[in-house]
Parts: sequence; C-alpha cells; structure tokens
Amino acid sequence: MNILYVGDVMGEMGIQLIEQIVPKLRNEKQIDLVIAQGENTTNGRGITQVDFQRLRRAGVDFCTGGNWSLHHDDIIPAMNDVNQGIIRPANYPEGTPGKGYKYTRTSKGNVLVVSLLGKIVGKDSDKSTDNPLQVIDQILESQKDIEKVATVVNFHGDYSSEKVVIGHYLDGRVTAIVGDHWHVPTADARVLPGGTAHISDVGMCGALNASLGVTLTSVIPRWRDGKQTRNVLESTGQKQFNAVLVSSNEHGLADSIEQIQIIS
Repeated sequence: MNILYVGDVMGEMGIQLIEQIVPKLRNEKQIDLVIAQGENTTNGRGITQVDFQRLRRAGVDFCTGGNWSLHHDDIIPAMNDVNQGIIRPANYPEGTPGKGYKYTRTSKGNVLVVSLLGKIVGKDSDKSTDNPLQVIDQILESQKDIEKVATVVNFHGDYSSEKVVIGHYLDGRVTAIVGDHWHVPTADARVLPGGTAHISDVGMCGALNASLGVTLTSVIPRWRDGKQTRNVLESTGQKQFNAVLVSSNEHGLADSIEQIQIIS
C-alpha cells in the first residue's frame, strides 16, 4: 500500500496547501492513506474541530500529535473517540485526555498509527513524559494479535540522535517511523536494514521564506537583541509542502520511502 505522511501543517497557509495538493497527489500516486501532523494547524498552536474537518475534507485521513495537540479544548472529544482519526502523543502521563494510538481503516486493511513525544527543548523541556521506547514497546506488545496491514509511528522531537536511535530500535517491527517538529526536512530518508522506512524530520507545510512558518520580523529581534517577541505566522509569499511517500508490502514493512517537496 501507499502511505503519504505530511509534515507539520502550519496555520492557514499550511491548510491551503493541503487543500490544493493532497487531492491531486492521492490520484497521481495512488495513495491509500494520508496522515498529517496536525499539532500546529490552527494558527500554529493545536488544532480546532473546524480545521480538523477541513483537513479531512481535503483528503487527510488521520492526524498525528505533538506538544500543542491539546491546546484547544474542542478537539478533545475527537482525541478520545477511537473512531476519529486524530491522536496526541502516547507517552503523556496516565490520565492525560485523548488517545496516543488508534487504528484507521483503508481499502487495504487496518493501519495502526502511534504518536510519540521526544525530549522537547525550550519551554516544554520540563514537562513530564514517559519513556518513548518503553511506551512503544508496550503498545506493540498489546496490539501484536490485532490484524493490521501496516504500523506507522510518528516521533515528534528535537534531538536528531534520539530520532535515529528510535528508528533503528523499531527497525523490522513497524512499517515506518517519521520524525517531525523541526519543520525543516532532513536528507536521510531511507529504508533501514530490517525493512522500516525512516526519516529524522519530514518538514512542514506552510510559508517558505520564514522561520519555521513564523515571520522573520517577529523572530530576528529575539535572536539579535534578546527581546521577548510573540510569534506571528507568515501569511504571504511562497509556500512549501513537505511529505514522504512510503510503499509497504504484504509483510507490513516498507519497500521504499520517497521525499516529496513542492514549492509554490
């Protein structure tokens, strides 16, 4: 089967890119499942039910999660519902609203999708999370007898070393592990020796000439002068669409991974 994983959807520009590009890609690439990182969708912070439905109408089947997933209260009922294609990180502490893994139905069969949070630097570095390697072990063990055609793991984190480690740790056990959160695509997409597709960071969907989707004028004073500034999303200029296309086989492993970048 063909699985498209789309990088962080960053605000309105990102949503518009999804609406313009995903329907065409689904037809051109014969895509069976579209997964998108949705934690920055609504103005760069979290995702509302309205924007979640916009992505769904545009052809996104499932949204993975990150450190902003629970920012909007109105999305929490969907996070709790096993029939709604959206999750938050699975390694949040017990009692956190929402679910960290769910199944999604495709024409080829059920696919297990999991989100994990890595060690996030900056203001979120002190937030409590469970060990992602231990958590994914528990999930895979608990779901080993459930029939599925593929397993896709999303790893939302900052450290390249951590992303590489978990890729090799899961090699041969899942179809793909896709890193995100940087908003900058890395050049290391490949199928690992055991048959798992891996990339450290898939990139983002949104403004191209910006700092990860944020206006340069709102960011440069922070770095140059040490000022406390508020992020302002870029809303004009060129756009970038970043994704990976993973082709899987009957063994639930990957045959190939292809990076897709569209500048418009």
